[in-house]
Amino acid sequence: MSSFQTSFFGKSLSPIHLPLLLFDLPCARLNVMFLILRLLKGFFISQLCVGQLRAQLGTTPNIKHIVVGRCYNYITLVNPSLRIDCEEIWRRFEESVVFRSSFNATVDYSQMFDAIPQTWPCNTCLFWSKTRNLMHSYAAVERHFWTLEDTLVGFMFNDLVWCGQEKHSGFGFSSCPPWAASTHHPVYSLWRHASQNFAEMACGNITVLLNGSISNAFNRESMFGSVELDGLDPCRVDYVNIKVVTNLEGPFTESCSKGSIADLIQVLRSRGFRWTCTHNDETLMILQCVQNPEQSSCQRCASGFSHGRDL
Repeated sequence: MSSFQTSFFGKSLSPIHLPLLLFDLPCARLNVMFLILRLLKGFFISQLCVGQLRAQLGTTPNIKHIVVGRCYNYITLVNPSLRIDCEEIWRRFEESVVFRSSFNATVDYSQMFDAIPQTWPCNTCLFWSKTRNLMHSYAAVERHFWTLEDTLVGFMFNDLVWCGQEKHSGFGFSSCPPWAASTHHPVYSLWRHASQNFAEMACGNITVLLNGSISNAFNRESMFGSVELDGLDPCRVDYVNIKVVTNLEGPFTESCSKGSIADLIQVLRSRGFRWTCTHNDETLMILQCVQNPEQSSCQRCASGFSHGRDL
């Protein structure tokens, strides 16, 4: 990712840190923060477009250096207690992918996952469906959460694309099929295996973040609905805490008592899970304003804060 930093009230920051400041700033500065976020919006969009273009062309260039580098970064800075051979993980990953058809052969990553014996603490797992951007902001603020992307496998392969070549050795750098097009795709196969492991290790209280502004917020075809939910163990999980978040301006399509989320609750009941369901979480609403400060409700909120400071 391109290097980009800004000075914000005397602090040197990269854009990823800005959401965290919302909870530290005096209310009078909130409108200034919204202005700066508008300026940064173009930067995030440009980075997203570049990533999407590369994904359409084929295997991510320099994928070995990226994966191995991320692995060393993780075991050095993120989780130094983890004893992992990064080169061996890459070797097993590469052997799983090359000489495989992207469409017709399911890729087996078992050997690679066997080299990554990672666990995570109870009461920390955050699952999500159709709420990816908000989920990352929420996890950054509520720092105790673990997402799939916080595991070593998720950290190494996040946002990367890869595929082998059916008749030749090595990766297909010129083109790869869309990974959502087939359950046999090597990218899908890895994330399915990682999601299964993540769910099976979940314990204590877990949180599920769902999008209440769309139909089928709980979709049985999604990774959460088809893999992670079935992997949860009611003997290990105390509560499944569902948080329904809707766009601040609507539509307000589903809720805890309406639509597919009610179906999810029924599944949890039938399997013996205890559960809670809430919507309009204050932290999630504030984070939506950080991501999209142009919304009228956010402007009213900022004006209200400033007016309250002046009284």
